[in-house]
Amino acid sequence: MTPTVVAAVLAAALTHATWNALAHGIRDQLLAFTLVGSGGALCGAALACFVPLPAAGAWPPLLFSAALHVVYQALLMRSFRMGEFGQMYPIARGTAPLVVTVLAAVFVHEMPDGWQLAGVLLASAGLVGVALWGLRGAGRSPHAGSGSAADSGGAASDVDDAVSDVDDAVSGSGDAVSGSDGVPSGSGTSAGPQWPALTAAVCTGLAIASYTVVDGVGVRAAGSPLGYIAWLMLLEGLAIPVWALLTRRRALVAELRPVALRGLLGGALSVLAYGLVLWAQTRAPLAPVAALRESSIIAGAAIGALFFKERFGWPRTAASVLMVGGIALMLHGT
Repeated sequence: MTPTVVAAVLAAALTHATWNALAHGIRDQLLAFTLVGSGGALCGAALACFVPLPAAGAWPPLLFSAALHVVYQALLMRSFRMGEFGQMYPIARGTAPLVVTVLAAVFVHEMPDGWQLAGVLLASAGLVGVALWGLRGAGRSPHAGSGSAADSGGAASDVDDAVSDVDDAVSGSGDAVSGSDGVPSGSGTSAGPQWPALTAAVCTGLAIASYTVVDGVGVRAAGSPLGYIAWLMLLEGLAIPVWALLTRRRALVAELRPVALRGLLGGALSVLAYGLVLWAQTRAPLAPVAALRESSIIAGAAIGALFFKERFGWPRTAASVLMVGGIALMLHGT
């Protein structure tokens, strides 16, 4: 990877952690992702007016990717409602690079060299520390993290059932991940690990890995990376706002107003973050780009500690060190 590509991916990582934090900070996650989706769709629609259409061969992966992005958003909403930002975000992001490496080798025939493979493995190892740190909390409620999206008294009834409905309808995860109200069964006084939250975060990572590889194929076939970005953001951004409109109806506008600025800003940042990644995928192999992008784990853990008052802890520090070491190995190999 060239220094320009590295800089673009690192900027995307920081931007991605920022928009995720903005979304997590909005208590009602359906409202948060309605605004993020709307902001992304508006940016995509505006950009589409000035750039060429993607080539015909790019439309099948583009449409498939839009569907995967909706699944990803539904899973991300679920994980954010059930766990701390500083735990859920690193797990979701950290799962992706290793899976992308395998998928890229199988479907795109991009075999990493020794340095790149070692870097991806080392960076992904940071995930283990974060996940194990999350499992240590016997006796803690999944909603105990101060400032989390499901905080403020830990009352599950404060989260609208429509959020769980959209999760189930879009992702199909249903009660395998959580109870009917979107909160892990038996939560509140749970004496065990936060398995439902961890499951949702890992599934989010699998969705990230899937759309990363699909987009790597699609954006290279598009002929116009900006055209691909515009239509992807437009199509994926409409799904959750439409669902929110159908379920909340007249109450939606009043509910959106207090958090509109934060949510729309998050949507604009999401377009910028993923646009930079898609551009980088046209100029570098998929696996190193995916792994370097997950340096957002460091930013996410820091944001969780600084703004949501979540404990950083030595495992998160160790995970950050492993991540930096993995990135150094990947860049040595390129």
